[in-house]
Amino acid sequence: MDIIGRARELRSEIEQLADVLDDSAALDYTELFPTWKEDAVYEVSARVRFEGILYKCLQAHTSQSTWTPTDAPSLWARVLIPDPETIPEWIQPDSTNPYMKGDKVTHNSKTWESNVDNNVWEPGVYGWDEVTE
Repeated sequence: MDIIGRARELRSEIEQLADVLDDSAALDYTELFPTWKEDAVYEVSARVRFEGILYKCLQAHTSQSTWTPTDAPSLWARVLIPDPETIPEWIQPDSTNPYMKGDKVTHNSKTWESNVDNNVWEPGVYGWDEVTE
């Protein structure tokens, strides 16, 4: 087997092993996941990189040029689950990837904790308590 063939084989094995990572670990190793491709078959929960960001498939489908993760929120959700050791900057979620009760984020130089599940609101507006400790 030539070196290119072996590299492709190893890449396939790496991607299969990456599938067992939970979302928190997956965010630490996004380079292990394949890049999104047009005309690819995606199963529910498949994760891909698109423009450097990790996304999870919400509905099984065959991708089309206009169904990129940023253009098709009914098909893809950005992986936002934070690492429990790190409090990330708040990112506006879609209804398909909300923050859950207990998730912490920073926003406008403050730390916030979600006090509701399925939270898509901006911290300070609704569903968040400021963490002052």
